[in-house]
Amino acid sequence: MSAWKNFETNAIRTQAERSHQREHSAPIYATSSFVFDDAEQARALFAGEQEGNIYTRFSNPNNDEFIDKMCLLEGTEDGMAMASGMAAMFVSMAAFLNQGDHLLICRSIFGSTHQITTQLLPRWGISHTYVDIQQPEAWEKEIRKNTRMIFLETPSNPGLDIIDLELVGDIAKKHGLLFNVDNCFATPYLQNPAKYGADLITHSATKFIDGQGRVIGGAILGTKASIEKVRFFARHTGPAMSPFNSWILSKSLETLAVRMDKHCENALNLAMHLEKHQDVLLVKYPFLPSHPNVEIAKKQMKLGGGMVSFELKGGIDQGRKFLDSLKMISFSANLGDTRSIAAHPASTTHSKLSSEERASVGITDGLIRVSVGLEHVSDIIADIEQAMEASKK
Repeated sequence: MSAWKNFETNAIRTQAERSHQREHSAPIYATSSFVFDDAEQARALFAGEQEGNIYTRFSNPNNDEFIDKMCLLEGTEDGMAMASGMAAMFVSMAAFLNQGDHLLICRSIFGSTHQITTQLLPRWGISHTYVDIQQPEAWEKEIRKNTRMIFLETPSNPGLDIIDLELVGDIAKKHGLLFNVDNCFATPYLQNPAKYGADLITHSATKFIDGQGRVIGGAILGTKASIEKVRFFARHTGPAMSPFNSWILSKSLETLAVRMDKHCENALNLAMHLEKHQDVLLVKYPFLPSHPNVEIAKKQMKLGGGMVSFELKGGIDQGRKFLDSLKMISFSANLGDTRSIAAHPASTTHSKLSSEERASVGITDGLIRVSVGLEHVSDIIADIEQAMEASKK
């Protein structure tokens, strides 16, 4: 696996080995299995003495190409492609946590990650403690003798809160804990948790990495030692990504840098516009001077990302009317698309949380999350303006 100096070149020029057909772009290896040259090769492959593909549930040239790129872009030693982002989140925990272990996790997380933590892991005797990300000193205080892992996402979904990766990474190292970071919102282009000691980096590749709302996929990246355990768990439980999806995602990475530059530019312009709007109570965007952790965001992120959250003064009623009044911006459960998408977390992605749980992470009834797309920013703002006006009638 070659490595070039710059992100864009690595994203474009890292490819599967060219076949005798001399293809310029890697083909799709739509095969469930691979043939062996002889019995000795088969033995050596299964014994792990020789590298090579055996079965697509284990590995595939398309999956390998996608992961090779992701490892270069994140600065990690190894990785594995997953069938979805939530498969990546679950496997990154389940491959390491045993009965009696304790998970330390940030309170502001994606709704399905919350369900894994509170509904699934306790079935196997795995406990957890939520930590308020606005109180970084609390992380170390909550560590127990049986704490095994720290899990966090930054920027958080949907509140766009920022956690100091260097601070938490130092705590994890001091106490010998696995440090697991969901890097979905930032992508490898904006943030590299491995620089701050992350042992595991998880992604929903469905979002900005794909960037066009076409496929479902995930990735787990990290040290060789950690990914060895991920690979064993995934090989025998089967959350493998399809070769077609890997092919799409590998091609998508070629444009990630230019897309994220524009997503971030549009998002910052929208956030600044909303801050001045009379119907908006609060705007959250990591690179706004008003963000409580803007200095931390600028320390660990290249740009502020493509997500903006804001709260309407009219609460849940105005929020619903606002969404119903949008004409261009999509109302969808996805994010990270070329097309701008608005969502109402309280009634969709985080609806399974109690009102108290939502309030504890800043998800108010009037909170709107916007995944800012690549349309012209004036058209994005115009649609939001007309929807706000209509929502007051």
